[in-house]
Amino acid sequence: MDTVLVPLIDVVLMALNLYWYIILASVILSWLVTFGVINTYNSTVRTIIDVIYRLTEPALRPLRRVLPDFGSVDLSPIALWLIIYFLMGVLGRLKYAL
Repeated sequence: MDTVLVPLIDVVLMALNLYWYIILASVILSWLVTFGVINTYNSTVRTIIDVIYRLTEPALRPLRRVLPDFGSVDLSPIALWLIIYFLMGVLGRLKYAL
């Protein structure tokens, strides 16, 4: 059982770590679009924004419904980062307990 579970936990941990960076890219990209640094009329930029939006929005949308509205400040990525860190900690402890 350990020969299957430990590599599976490693894969899930890597996926969570990758998703953390995707959320970070989403936050930075939203800042760059808001401040007009990135030209959204460029088709390549528009495609990148769309891909990142499609990857992050299914996880961020439920958090936005639960969290209070702070106006233009979106705290849902921070809440999602905390959830990811919690899951990574639990899986890390489970991995070393096996």
